[in-house]
Amino acid sequence: MHILDTLRRPIITEKSTLMQESGRYSFEVATSATKLQIKRAVEEAFGVRVIKVNTMNVRGKRKRYGPRMSILPSRKKALVTLAPGQTITIFEGV
Repeated sequence: MHILDTLRRPIITEKSTLMQESGRYSFEVATSATKLQIKRAVEEAFGVRVIKVNTMNVRGKRKRYGPRMSILPSRKKALVTLAPGQTITIFEGV
């Protein structure tokens, strides 16, 4: 699996911004990606050393559009812990 196929987008929320102080970053990844594939993709894309990868499957929410119910797509999130002293500059806002 290629890097662009593995990493979909960074997740930027208040909670993920607070986690960045401790060297943890969150990404939305492909649902079929393994922890090892995610680790290699982050290391190759950003040139950092990854210590730990935690993943979770997020179930799609049910939404109502008028009289119809619909379900948003499910996704997979990855929390990546970097080695001490390393950062990813994409989250810093340049």
